[in-house]
Amino acid sequence: MSSTSTNLSAGRSARAHGRGFWAVALAFLAIMALGTLPSPLYPLYQQQDHFSTFTITLIYSAYAAGVLVSLFTAGHISDWHGRRRVLAPAVAVSALSALVFLLWPELPGLVVGRVLGGMAVGVVAATATVWLAELHRAHRPDASPRRAQLVASVANLGGLGLGPLIAGLLAEYAPHPLRLPYVVLLVALALALVGVLLSPDSRELPNPRPRYRAQRISVPAAARSRFYAALAGAFLAYGGLGVLVGLSGTFLAGTLHHPSRALAGAAVFLVFAAGVAVQLTTLNWSIRRSLAVGMVGLVAGVGLLVLAAWLPTPSLTVFLVGGVLTGVGAGALFKGTLGTAVAISNPESRAEALAGLFLAGYLGLSVPVIGIGIALQHVSARVALLGFAVLVTLGVVAVARRLLDDPRPATAVRPVVTTH
Repeated sequence: MSSTSTNLSAGRSARAHGRGFWAVALAFLAIMALGTLPSPLYPLYQQQDHFSTFTITLIYSAYAAGVLVSLFTAGHISDWHGRRRVLAPAVAVSALSALVFLLWPELPGLVVGRVLGGMAVGVVAATATVWLAELHRAHRPDASPRRAQLVASVANLGGLGLGPLIAGLLAEYAPHPLRLPYVVLLVALALALVGVLLSPDSRELPNPRPRYRAQRISVPAAARSRFYAALAGAFLAYGGLGVLVGLSGTFLAGTLHHPSRALAGAAVFLVFAAGVAVQLTTLNWSIRRSLAVGMVGLVAGVGLLVLAAWLPTPSLTVFLVGGVLTGVGAGALFKGTLGTAVAISNPESRAEALAGLFLAGYLGLSVPVIGIGIALQHVSARVALLGFAVLVTLGVVAVARRLLDDPRPATAVRPVVTTH
């Protein structure tokens, strides 16, 4: 083969990997967006079907259950079966979730749709992150890997924030608020599925293929107490995000008397945008600095949320500022706990240690929301929010010394590119 033919073939391969990179990024973004899309729509579902706020929390927690199941049963198998063979079905499952919401907008359909959406997220977060890095390396072999890291981070947290923004704007200003947002996401997922199917698979499959096993969780024996503190920190970080995603629409409409769906979606978007921003602008921060800023930001953020609700005239501005600070704190804290888990785990069991961290995070997404949902059956939203803030503060105080008192030199930690 002539050198000209070889160059043309290499150029076509590079372009194919470049197109695949953006197709995978779109799939990642769309699946994560669908995961939080229903957040500003819950009050509309509540009005339609007349169920309680506690029922909303159970619907929300079904998503976390789906993520946890898929995280430990299928989140790691693309190493054995190839990226495309795992990601394409995940996109299809996410599209099925959107169809369920579109065609079955009653309570059982909401639960089924949330479980399916969570199952897709548990697969895509790890698979898409790794595939993006591989496609970037094949497309631009001499370039820094930072582009892939940044795109994965933005697709991940940015998608979680984009979903409520789309749903809120369409619910406020367009017809069919409980259907049109899902149509938009279905179109995006269909395009993403076509792109993923046409993308080159960058994973060389092992031969023989390993015997299937579920993802294991490993605790580093030499640093067990510090690892448990990192798990608690991840739980607290995701807990702050979960309460805002699951119940912000209810608090805005009820306690703050702002029923706008667009506002509810924008509020959640600001929280995740703040989380993305802090991770992308603190690339050279040490683990200890990320942890410290995250703890202070999280406590200050939930404190402002409480203040917004308890002022003689509840303040939307204070609530939004508190949401942004909560996003900053949660993003920095989780980044620091991830760096901690990486630093103290053994290389051969690092993935299993991180699996435990992500498990703690997704428990944080669901358990506090369910707790507040139960509390709202007996106390006002203001009292429930105050109790949540007290527990967050006590939790941060409990883990702060163990996480920050590290005798080894602090090292910088790269952006968090997964939240599964």
